[in-house]
Amino acid sequence: MFELNGRVALVTGAGQGMGVGIARVLAAQGARVAVNDLIDERAKQTVGQIEAAGGEAMPAAFDVTRFGDVEAGVARVAEAFGPVEILVNNAGNAGGGPTMQLMQFREMPVTEWRRFVDINLYGPANCCKAVVDGMCESGFGRIITISSGAGQMGLPIGISLYGAGKSGAIGFQRHLALEVARSGVTVNTVSLGLMSNVGDTEAVKGLAASQPTGRLGTPEDVGHAVVYLASDEASWVTGQVLGVNGGAFLP
Repeated sequence: MFELNGRVALVTGAGQGMGVGIARVLAAQGARVAVNDLIDERAKQTVGQIEAAGGEAMPAAFDVTRFGDVEAGVARVAEAFGPVEILVNNAGNAGGGPTMQLMQFREMPVTEWRRFVDINLYGPANCCKAVVDGMCESGFGRIITISSGAGQMGLPIGISLYGAGKSGAIGFQRHLALEVARSGVTVNTVSLGLMSNVGDTEAVKGLAASQPTGRLGTPEDVGHAVVYLASDEASWVTGQVLGVNGGAFLP
């Protein structure tokens, strides 16, 4: 079950963090994985990990916030591997690199707003635009966008614009799912809870202990959920938000 043998997958933001785990799990299930990152060297590092494990992958460095760059990158993937059949919109920005930048809305300069919306909302939209026609024409496609509980609930900690971008992406994916539902293309969102890439400080250990499962999520947890949604077995699952959060948020 859940085999992806020969399927061509593009995972954005897969040079670090959650994206590495997603790309590796997809490859382990037989997908040919195009590893996107803004920085080519990071993409190549993930490709190296996949190849070392016996999988097939290629680097695909481009900026998801620039549609022309996305379109050109998708064309390179199609030339090397074939048309993208599985798109995982993982690239995102919480403001501070691998850790989340907290800033109350009242304190945030207007000039800071756009970067949260560009990558968290327009990034997925750009990537969807570049691949969805081909998916519809072929009669098969899987679009999976990685979001956050911050896009589904309000929090007072200072991530309002990040939450807005993630919330927008969830809404966009639901509408797109219905637009393409009769074309063999499914569109779903994976909404994450607290993940292990936030660090290993005493405060983080305290957060882990407070979770219903007693631990934080891992890249592999996310990857397994993505594999299910990408599989043939999930052909009747579309327009959904799958919470991968260890029970921390129950909408």
